[in-house]
Amino acid sequence: MIATLAGTNSFLLRHELNQRINAFVAEHGDMALEKLDGEEAAFDRLREALESLPFLAGRKLVVLRSPSANKEFAEKAVDLLQGVPETTDVIIVESKPDKRTAYYKFLKKSSDYHEYNELDETGLSKWLTQTAKDQGGTLSQADARFLVERVGPSQQLLSNELAKLLSYDAAITRKTIELLTEPTPASTIFELLDAALAGNTKRALELYAEQRAMKVEPQQIMAMLAWQLHILALVKTAGERDAAAIAKDARLNPFVIRKSQGIARRLSLSDIKRLIHEALALDIRLKSEPIDADEALLTLLTSLK
Repeated sequence: MIATLAGTNSFLLRHELNQRINAFVAEHGDMALEKLDGEEAAFDRLREALESLPFLAGRKLVVLRSPSANKEFAEKAVDLLQGVPETTDVIIVESKPDKRTAYYKFLKKSSDYHEYNELDETGLSKWLTQTAKDQGGTLSQADARFLVERVGPSQQLLSNELAKLLSYDAAITRKTIELLTEPTPASTIFELLDAALAGNTKRALELYAEQRAMKVEPQQIMAMLAWQLHILALVKTAGERDAAAIAKDARLNPFVIRKSQGIARRLSLSDIKRLIHEALALDIRLKSEPIDADEALLTLLTSLK
């Protein structure tokens, strides 16, 4: 059997791969497992792994990570995979397979093909709620969404935070989330920019103070603001395209795009260009002049309207 695990969601892909490997090893032993990386292994080594028979086992499992990175393998993959012995199982891991190739078309048609893409805010919330339930806990959709907004869209980080919350109390609430988790700098920077652009100076100052209390330096805040402005420019120039399409082309999480769309709707393209120009000017000053970085950043934030 040949299985293909594809997609940009490395967390879900890695989870599925580990489950399959563990199940195979439990039945056939680790001597029957071969793992090869297409970016490192020579073509002959990849071919030998696929063509050779199991040793001291009834079956063997060959795991190939990004084998298409090997140009010769990509060219000969279809013939190689069609000739795999019946006693060999193959798992191919390709995060971004080239959909124009015969190799991809073969995998899509002739293998057990699964694609794992990044989840948006709604998808992450549903995943958290279901994962909490599977582990004997409870987490409402509203509180799951709050957790995503608080710590960001990284599934690995969310998984770690969920485990911590469940160990404290199986019934997860907003109160325990606020008690046991810290807002990520990127998430709070988004809120900071949103408050500044909305003219909510008091909230913007509070959020800036929180960042500094978390030992985030002004230069880091400046860099994250620049990143947020870059996302806003991408979203604005994308017009009416949906978040998933923008995220795919920009190689960003849909959650990040969706959050930025709300701000982008309130701004014109000329507004965003002006903001980028002002941020660039300040960034140059921070790197070339002996100015008070906190004062300069606060002046910028209170003028963003």
